[in-house]
Amino acid sequence: MKRLWLLFAQTATVLLAAYFVVGTLKPEWLGKRPFSGSSISLIEAPAVSSSIPVAGSFSAAAKKASPAVVSINTSKMAERDPRSDDPWFKFFFGERGAQAQAGLGSGVIVSPDGYILTNNHVVEGADAIEVILNDSRRAQAQVIGTDPDSDLAVLKIQLDKLPVMVLGSSDGLLVGDQVLAIGNPFGVGQTVTSGIVSALGRNQLGINTFENFIQTDAAINPGNSGGALVDLNGNLMGINTAIYSRSGGSMGIGFAIPVSTAKLVLEGIVTDGQVRRGWIGVEPSDLSPELAETFGVKAEHGVIITGVLQNGPAAQAGIRPGDVIVGVANKPVGNVTELLASVAMLKPGTPAPFSVLRQDKQMALDVTPGLRPRPTRPAR
Repeated sequence: MKRLWLLFAQTATVLLAAYFVVGTLKPEWLGKRPFSGSSISLIEAPAVSSSIPVAGSFSAAAKKASPAVVSINTSKMAERDPRSDDPWFKFFFGERGAQAQAGLGSGVIVSPDGYILTNNHVVEGADAIEVILNDSRRAQAQVIGTDPDSDLAVLKIQLDKLPVMVLGSSDGLLVGDQVLAIGNPFGVGQTVTSGIVSALGRNQLGINTFENFIQTDAAINPGNSGGALVDLNGNLMGINTAIYSRSGGSMGIGFAIPVSTAKLVLEGIVTDGQVRRGWIGVEPSDLSPELAETFGVKAEHGVIITGVLQNGPAAQAGIRPGDVIVGVANKPVGNVTELLASVAMLKPGTPAPFSVLRQDKQMALDVTPGLRPRPTRPAR
C-alpha cells in the first residue's frame, strides 16, 4: 500500500511540474494567451504610407491649392502735412517727414499668364504692390483693374511656371460642405484652416454694393483677405473677403465672394477694362406698410421706387415714384438687394422687361439700362 501511495505521489509531482513548465514556456499548447503586462487587448492601425491619402485628412486639397495662393504686401506714401513748411510748426513739433503705410493681404493666381484675384480693399490706394509666392519668389504686381462694387481687384505679375488655382463651381455648394481657407493671416505665413459652409447668399451686410456671400466658420483673420476658399478637391470656391469680429480675430463668422461672381469680374476687367453692369437710375426702398400707405399702393411684395433720376433709363421708360417693381427680366424681386443684383446683370443698352405695379394696376414696361457709373468709395 505504501509503495502504491509513493508511486502516486511521485507521478502527481512530475505531472504538476510538467504543467507549470508548459504553461510558462508554451501557454498556447494549453489554449492560453501569453501574459503581456496588460489585461486590455489593443488593436493598432497598420502603418500608412504618406503617399496614400488618409480618410479625414485635407492634405491632398491643401497640397493642390496652396501653391497658387500668394501673399500681397502693399505700401503707400503718407500725405505730407501742409503745415510742415510753417516755421512755427517746425519750432513746436520739429521736422516731420512722411512715413509709408504698409498693408497686408492675400491673392489667388488664376491664370498661367499671371493674373491674380484679390480684394479691392487690399490694394486700393497702394503705390507699390509686392506679391510673394509660396515658393518664396517675389514680383512687383500691376493693377489691371478694380471693381469696388464687389470688392474685387485683378493684378498681374511677370513670372514663369506659375501655379494656377482650378476654378470650381460655387453654385453647387451646400450648407454643411467642408471647405478650407488659405491665406496669410497677420503676416505669419501661409496658413490653412478648415470649416464648413455655414450659410449661402448672405446679403444686406453693408460690406459691398452687391452681396451674395458664402458664410463659413473656417478661421479667417486679418491678412486672409483676398485668399482662397477651396473645397476638398482643392478647387476655388470663393475669395475670402471679410470677418465678423469684435476683437479683430476670427469668431467663426467669415464671408467669401463666390467664384461665380469673381469669374465674371475677372473676365470683365481683362476683356473690357471694367465690369459692365446695368443701371436704371432709381432710388429703391424695401416695401413697408407705411410706404405703401403713403404712395397709395396695394402691393404686398416687391420694391417701391421713392425717387427717379430725371432723364435716366427708368424715367425714359415711364417708371415713376411710387411704382413697385415686382419683377426684372421675368424674375421676381422681393427686396432692394435682389433688385440691384437683377438690374446689374442686365446688359447695358439692351431693353429688358420690368413688371411694375402702379397703385392697383399691373404694368409691363421695357427698360433700356445704362452703364452703371463707377462708385467713389473711401479706402477700408
